[in-house]
Amino acid sequence: MEEYKMRRGEYLEERVPDLEATVESYFGEITDTQEYNGSELFVVGEPDNPVFEHIVAGSMNYAGKKDTLAVDFVERELAALMETDDVDAAGDANSLKNEFLLEATGRDAKARRDSMKRDVEDDAPDDF
Repeated sequence: MEEYKMRRGEYLEERVPDLEATVESYFGEITDTQEYNGSELFVVGEPDNPVFEHIVAGSMNYAGKKDTLAVDFVERELAALMETDDVDAAGDANSLKNEFLLEATGRDAKARRDSMKRDVEDDAPDDF
């Protein structure tokens, strides 16, 4: 499960007031919910794009901190996509992920990568 922060000064609820409807518009019907670290997340059990096996997405609430977006995109293996001739859908799947994350977080792919790198660097122990 990946967690994404919003841009400085922005909140998930302001960017995406109806997260459930937004998830459905990008990926398909929500079929279930799943508990993760005390938050209830939406599960799309049969996504519209055949590249995805299932998707879990929702808001993570932390005391004293801004909410973050938690997402788990579970994708089918390349061999399985080739067997069903769904390889062409991979480009669309990648675009859907990036568009959804941009709308929800206000950060493009480069900004999300940079933020994750900083988080890893901040968590690294100092060996000096």
